Amino acid sequence: MAICEISNGSLTAAVDSRGAELKSLRRAESGYEYMWQGDEKYWNRTSPILFPFIGGLKNGEYRTGGRTFSMNKHGFARDKEFKILSQESDELWFVLESGEDTLVNYPFAFRLEIGYRLTENCLKVMWRVENPADSPLYFSIGGHPGFNCPLSQGEKRSDYSFLFDTKECIRSTEIGADGLTSDNKIVYALEDGRLPVTVDLFDKDTLVLEDGQVHSISILSPEKKPCVTVRFDTPVVAVWSPTGVEAPFICIEPWCGLCDHTAFTGTLEERKWENRVEPGKRFASGYDIIAEV
Repeated sequence: MAICEISNGSLTAAVDSRGAELKSLRRAESGYEYMWQGDEKYWNRTSPILFPFIGGLKNGEYRTGGRTFSMNKHGFARDKEFKILSQESDELWFVLESGEDTLVNYPFAFRLEIGYRLTENCLKVMWRVENPADSPLYFSIGGHPGFNCPLSQGEKRSDYSFLFDTKECIRSTEIGADGLTSDNKIVYALEDGRLPVTVDLFDKDTLVLEDGQVHSISILSPEKKPCVTVRFDTPVVAVWSPTGVEAPFICIEPWCGLCDHTAFTGTLEERKWENRVEPGKRFASGYDIIAEV
């Protein structure tokens, strides 16, 4: 395990080789630490990589090639040791490849590369998934970055709000008690794109916005000024904080994939938002974290 740092003078990022997980993002000018530092009381991670699944599977299993496999929530990449592929002063890449340990429960060859690049006040998080096999590769991939909220001492999380790049409303796919999606939609009215971070906002667990409803979400300070913005081009984005407590962080999670529906009985290939990469080809996506203050 190794903690690797990159810096461009304005921002400094620290990434753990275990899970290729972003652990810190600090801005020199303000001194702010944007990333949640992990606490067993609430959530002990900071920004895990979700691969090759996002969320939960119905009954904890999936089917492909006439066989049934078990898989933990969010897949296995977040708990694997990645190799350092390359490191420069302001850019860092990690790689994880399939092997005997992954093929037991995920019978696909893959090469997963996770990159981080600093440009001015922006950290680019980059995903590359290559298929080295002679048959199609199916997977989901997503980010799960947690941001300190409130950002300054003496403030409350409920003093903050979100700013979406849409004005009227957002529609969230409801997550049931089983952790799977349902047919229910919860509509949240926005005031000029803003949604307050109320105490009960996460009582229904995660806000899951499908169909590319939004491509940018900012966390706004009590003065309605952006603190941090997550920019993405993914079909799904989730917003989460633990239910039942006013935890001092919020996750904004760009997803290329989704957990199972509560009534799903299909195969891996039929899962909603599942990605397919042909032999010898590469999938690329990711998101940006913009430090606004």
